[in-house]
Amino acid sequence: MGSIVELNDTLQLTSDQGFPEELDFEKHKQKSFKAEDFKDQVFEFYKKPGIRIYQSPPVRNFLVHNINGKWLYWGLVQILETTCDYQKKTTSGKFKIIYIYTLEEMQKAHELTDRNPETDFFK
Repeated sequence: MGSIVELNDTLQLTSDQGFPEELDFEKHKQKSFKAEDFKDQVFEFYKKPGIRIYQSPPVRNFLVHNINGKWLYWGLVQILETTCDYQKKTTSGKFKIIYIYTLEEMQKAHELTDRNPETDFFK
């Protein structure tokens, strides 16, 4: 007997799973967002496939927007809460943004932390 639990340091979300609408890449290119812009906001994510455990505060997790299989690294978050649905085998939760990458950092983040050419948003 056993179970499968994924340990994550990356909160990778599609728009349908709750990636924050406020983080619009085109707007960010015009005028960079800062974590302070969202300091009092708590965001929610929904129905991530798999039972997942994320690093707990004060440790950071990477925030990634999955756009049609391409990963756009946005910055760092802290996971505040998770709920696992053991029948549907999904994880939902809440998080806050603690750092947003500059455009230059976004372009380097995939290369520095991921290196999978198939998921690189900028390639």
